[in-house]
Amino acid sequence: MTLVIKGAGLTIEDVVAVARHGKEVALHPEAVERIIKCRLMLEKKILAHEIMYGVNTGIGEFSEVVLNDDQVKDFQKYLIYNHAAGIGEAMPLEHVRGAMLGRINVHAHGNSGCRPEITQTLVDMLNKGVTPFVCQKGSVGASGDLAPMSQIALLLMGEGKAFYKGELLEGTEAMNAAGIPIPGLQARDGLATINGSNVLTAMSAIFLYDADRFLRQAEIAASMSLEALKANMKPYNRKLHEVRGFRGAVRSAMAINKMVAGGDLADGRVKSKVQDAYSMRSTPQVIGAAHDALAWARSQVEIELNGVGDNPIFFPDENIQLSGANFQGTPVALPMDMAGIAITMVCVLSERRMNRLNNPALSVGLPAFLTKGAGMFSGLMLSQYTADMQIVEQRILSAPASIQSIPAAADQEDFVSMGMNTALKNNQILDNAYGILGIELMAAAQALDFREYSFGRGTTKAHEVIRKHVKFLDIDRPLYNDHNAMKALVKSCELLEEVENEIGNLSIF
Repeated sequence: MTLVIKGAGLTIEDVVAVARHGKEVALHPEAVERIIKCRLMLEKKILAHEIMYGVNTGIGEFSEVVLNDDQVKDFQKYLIYNHAAGIGEAMPLEHVRGAMLGRINVHAHGNSGCRPEITQTLVDMLNKGVTPFVCQKGSVGASGDLAPMSQIALLLMGEGKAFYKGELLEGTEAMNAAGIPIPGLQARDGLATINGSNVLTAMSAIFLYDADRFLRQAEIAASMSLEALKANMKPYNRKLHEVRGFRGAVRSAMAINKMVAGGDLADGRVKSKVQDAYSMRSTPQVIGAAHDALAWARSQVEIELNGVGDNPIFFPDENIQLSGANFQGTPVALPMDMAGIAITMVCVLSERRMNRLNNPALSVGLPAFLTKGAGMFSGLMLSQYTADMQIVEQRILSAPASIQSIPAAADQEDFVSMGMNTALKNNQILDNAYGILGIELMAAAQALDFREYSFGRGTTKAHEVIRKHVKFLDIDRPLYNDHNAMKALVKSCELLEEVENEIGNLSIF
């Protein structure tokens, strides 16, 4: 079913459906009318020689330079040339597609002043699979993601490069192969395509979708470790978390209870301590805090997805244009810095549980390093090293980018969000998180194999899925294959899907 774009109601799930899974999009007829109405207003103002930033003036430090009529025609082309100044390898195609979708939704408000042909061409590119080659780095996340968005805009002139049916082609070749007319750029069209934080917002939307699925798997791993460590399950009582009031903690506690339900530990047939270490009994509070952080970040990202991030902004009903800073990426960068920190925090907790599984002084009777041949064999000793290395990298990456502004454009742009740095490092944090959690899951499965009591339905299913990918460590073997297999398992969400098919959605409580 086609996603109808109307300037409102766009969710992170919509972004994933279009950007990752190729769902088709179409402009709502009323959105087309708004775009046309705004364009007619703009053209009247151009004929009246009204001074408008980025239309008949330069940009940035050159905003006071007024262009003559001939310059107005060529200015958009040179604007895109100048700003297509990124560096690095190709950005993942889903990030580029997500940015294009976000830009279409901005235009759908009818406040950007571009021609409808520009927006429709972006729609056609999404639907026919023409994805511009965009360098990963270059945006400072203010004045929009100018460098990467300009590489998208090059295609509107038949320039640049694009991926089409698995090949990287010259822009004109890709557009012609897909049967998409090249609209060219007229007054305002170029700036209306690039002047918003659409790339970092798309990246953030996709990250949040994946991060939520990661947190649900963190609850699966925690449940397995808790059952292996004979945890006292009273700290997971719903009443305990409701009386404090944090929604995320209630959600996390209920997910873990759902996992262990039906097992001997949950039913009180396994003796446990009166009180466990924080890495065990604080799990709902910690993962819950991450859920709450991601919920706030999601609310901010979806506001940005559905807002008018542009400059200048035109109001046809009032016949005015206002220049401001709605391109500024800080409203997304700040919560997304926190979202990355939240994932790192959950991984630190995961490693502490894995440490307890390994450490014979803490593991409630499990063999040292989860091996039957301690001394001759080292078991999962080195797995902890691998997890620790990745956590240190996560901690380095968790330094907030949103406070790292470096002035640019002769101090005209003297505060920028650096939100693209946030988006890039969050993806690295999440990539490490898959590996760290995979190691806890592998250790927990190993530990459960040493226990002789029954486990919850969710834990039992999780153990079954893990054993399809990694065998019990009977004698030492090179572990890098196991680590990579577990990382791939977590990233694929096969484990999550299998467990939720068995016991129900872990986010519903």
